[in-house]
Amino acid sequence: MIRILAFMLLLPATLPLAQASDPGSRIWATGGVTTIEGSAGGGLVPWALLSGYASDEEWGGTLSLSQANVDDYSLTVQAASLNWHNRVELSVARQTLDLDSLVFVLKDGFGIEQDELRQDVLGLKVRLFGDVLYTPWGQWSAGVQYKRQRDFTVPDTIGARDDSGTDLYLSGSKVFFASLFDRNLLVNGTVRATRANQGGLLGFGGDKNNSYEFMAEAAAGIFLNRQWLVGAEYRQKPDNLNFAEENDWWDLFVAWVPDRRLSLTAAWVNLGDIATLTDQQGLYLSLEGSF
Repeated sequence: MIRILAFMLLLPATLPLAQASDPGSRIWATGGVTTIEGSAGGGLVPWALLSGYASDEEWGGTLSLSQANVDDYSLTVQAASLNWHNRVELSVARQTLDLDSLVFVLKDGFGIEQDELRQDVLGLKVRLFGDVLYTPWGQWSAGVQYKRQRDFTVPDTIGARDDSGTDLYLSGSKVFFASLFDRNLLVNGTVRATRANQGGLLGFGGDKNNSYEFMAEAAAGIFLNRQWLVGAEYRQKPDNLNFAEENDWWDLFVAWVPDRRLSLTAAWVNLGDIATLTDQQGLYLSLEGSF
């Protein structure tokens, strides 16, 4: 969180350089922001939009740094993406979950001394058809995320079956012009097939369930103007481990896009109970640069 806040202080000095060249031809803010898994979307949910501003004849991409601090955990995500001709998005993310209070639970209950979990996420998203602005059915994209847990001792101990897994998803996004309070409204729906525990940070599959399940995800946001978007997201979760119940995630967010090369997202996130520690809520910040 400190690194993001420090960059915010330097933001005004970077804007003149950012305005010197354009990262692409698409309309302002049509690349969304970066999810915690590296793909374009909101903070928690991938959208059908592809990252950056590349149009049908351009290349583009993003770099981002995100951090969430909830009651007993903190998550840092470093991510990058490439967009080819507004058709294919490739993304990579490194997630680091600091266990904070869970360290004491693991030490007392299992004799494990580990203070963080790391996961790598490789993503591929393909725009299937449509346009988020100009077609009545919106834009539709399909995606795959390969995830590998790099610290499997804790997930293995609490009942996870595998240290890697693959999520598949289908997303549809549409902007409705002058829809709500005469403002543009963005809506997104995603269906995900997954075995991931807490997004994969606690492994894949478990002693309670080891099969793929379809999970529903949704997001909606209102453009106050072209620089400000406020909204909410919801992400349904599987429940694979007897060790602890897994709850759905949701957030309330505000995204600021002061320039086509920069965006800042802040959110209040509710992640429910995570590994016996209850009611995990807190602040999420994400900074993204487009090129």
